[in-house]
Amino acid sequence: MSAWWTAVRAGFERGWIELKQTYTNADSLIPTVIVLAGFILVMLITRRTVVPGTHFSLGTTMLVSLIGMNVGVNGLATMGALLATEREDGTLLRAKATPNGMAGYLIGKIVAVSGVIVIGVVTTFIPGSFLFHGLAVGSATAWLTLIWVLALGLVATLPMGAVLGSLFPSARSAGLITLAIGGITAVSGIFYPITHLPQWLQVIGQVFPLYWLGLGMRSALLPVSLASVEIGHSWRHLATFGVLGAWAGAGLLVAPVLLRRMARHESGSAVAARREKAMLRVQ
Repeated sequence: MSAWWTAVRAGFERGWIELKQTYTNADSLIPTVIVLAGFILVMLITRRTVVPGTHFSLGTTMLVSLIGMNVGVNGLATMGALLATEREDGTLLRAKATPNGMAGYLIGKIVAVSGVIVIGVVTTFIPGSFLFHGLAVGSATAWLTLIWVLALGLVATLPMGAVLGSLFPSARSAGLITLAIGGITAVSGIFYPITHLPQWLQVIGQVFPLYWLGLGMRSALLPVSLASVEIGHSWRHLATFGVLGAWAGAGLLVAPVLLRRMARHESGSAVAARREKAMLRVQ
């Protein structure tokens, strides 16, 4: 038990160090700032455009959906890409070689990525609340909804991100994760009401957690009247809880199995072979 708690403490310390490095390293911080500024610019351009069938700002709706997208994309793509990259460079092998190292490693990744997500939510919401009007944040119910959607969204996406990372052998191939999630985002109602997409795209969008994260955030932060542009003219809290819960359950069941299998197959020769292959691509 003491060894387990040592691994947990080491994982939290590792995650905190990685989180600080993310926000003190210009190479990591500058792209994040540029992407955030780009999204805010798009939302500012569209804030005088109304959501079809309402008199409400499309920019404000996009702001709230973007918060949900931040949870989903970071939980899936960032988690997956980090695992794939550190599998390739030998970091995962070094963690495997220490007692309870894999547990500490995974806890560290969860802490670091969760921190990136929470900071992203805060840095999007605070300036957005001054730039955009109409956010319904004056009730305790809104904040409770925001908290449970955020918490369940983390549990639904982080394990699945680990699953994706275990399936890709290199950082280069892990780029497919970001590409696929970009396509899913396009049909998830993040930038425009999903009800204006073809029916078959609506069905596809509702399969993945990104749509439900966006819907949950909109239900927490937008006026009740905006439910009229959603599927079924409802915020569908029960369905949101059910779908995100199903993704969370699937991830928590599958991720440990795949991660253990991935760790078993890690060896010095495997890491060396991947490095040699990467060098050949560079040449």
